[in-house]
Amino acid sequence: MKLYSYFRSSASYRVRIALNLKRLPYECVPVHLVRNGGEQFSSAYRDINPERLVPTLIDDSQPPITQSLAIIEYLDEIQPDPPLLPGDPAERAYVRSLSLQIACEIHPLNNLRVLKYLTANLGVTEEAKLAWYRHWVELGFESLETRLVADKRTGRFCVGDAPTMADLCLVPQIFNAQRFSVDVGRFPILTRINENAIALAAFAHAAPDQQPDAA
Repeated sequence: MKLYSYFRSSASYRVRIALNLKRLPYECVPVHLVRNGGEQFSSAYRDINPERLVPTLIDDSQPPITQSLAIIEYLDEIQPDPPLLPGDPAERAYVRSLSLQIACEIHPLNNLRVLKYLTANLGVTEEAKLAWYRHWVELGFESLETRLVADKRTGRFCVGDAPTMADLCLVPQIFNAQRFSVDVGRFPILTRINENAIALAAFAHAAPDQQPDAA
């Protein structure tokens, strides 16, 4: 397998954790989203992923797979152990719901291309950009914390005592929130789950500072 990845990309981070949990060997192919105007815009990478986003997974002779949650579900299907989605349909829907809340409600408003557009195209100041980031992350975390506090399925992780796809989405989002000085201590359940997760080798080895393009 080849994973086209950027070390600080939340979406790439999710997939790296999944590959590690599944113990699936892969080659990391860095795509630097900032250097040289963004390597994702090169013609070579556009031929692999017309969205010009990361991650992209290449598995043998299969066509490229894009979108992090689609990749994670693909990995879960080809390597069911350990499972990242529960077997019960209702439980599986709940894990997907938590995952999508992070990946589709919180993350898109705060990813690199949105932040760059705010400053480069709309003339937003750096201070206003940071305020934008913190507002949407904190709003999303408040909702997520409320859900996890109220739900009896919350355990050491978002759902139970083993990592699921929801935790793979949460940990990178907390990492990025901390980079932008969001006070994640305001969310004790999210903080506790994050600490439990990053103590595991699969999460630790997927961390941005462990990646070949982090230097």
